[in-house]
Amino acid sequence: MSVDPQTPVAASPAAPPSVPFVGLTGGLAAGKSTALAALERLGARTLSTDEVVHELYAGEELRDLVVARWGSRVAPSGTVDRAEIAKVVFHDADERAWLEQQIWPRVGAAVVAFREDAAAQHPPARAAVVETPLLFEAGMEAAYDATIAIVAPDDLRSDRARQRGHDGIEGREARHLAQEEKAARATYTVVNDGTVQQLEERLAAILDALAP
Repeated sequence: MSVDPQTPVAASPAAPPSVPFVGLTGGLAAGKSTALAALERLGARTLSTDEVVHELYAGEELRDLVVARWGSRVAPSGTVDRAEIAKVVFHDADERAWLEQQIWPRVGAAVVAFREDAAAQHPPARAAVVETPLLFEAGMEAAYDATIAIVAPDDLRSDRARQRGHDGIEGREARHLAQEEKAARATYTVVNDGTVQQLEERLAAILDALAP
């Protein structure tokens, strides 16, 4: 684990304690979701933007928009087929841009609501953590007080991806920065190459460092 030399600024004694707002990202199959679950066990409030997108697709508003754009084939039986949508947008930058314009403002609103809810919690959470796979790629790091990158050796990531039914990580990282770049840009980097307990211990140290 590497720790940025900059020390988080403590809140004024007269001010209520603030809840650190943290962006979590990392390499494909590096263990971001495992890290998010560990942070929740450690007392952080957590949100996965992937889960927010899943909920958006399950709702009527986004379903009706994509059906109006691409036809009923992307929502057979009234349920959005994300694999079918992926076929539409994978090779068409304009269609992908249109889809992102529908999704990301709604995700952003969910993140704002999440942060406000975390700030109002009593007792306060240790941090409000948002898992965002394309955090640096989207230029969103400035929105957070700190960022965490979860990384792992490539062979281990490939093994994990295959265990999930994917053909490794090759060819799936076209829109992702290299792990090394994410690690260089993150406030904190955690190497997830051991047990879940070891990962949790490394994340606990980061939460301690973030404490106001």
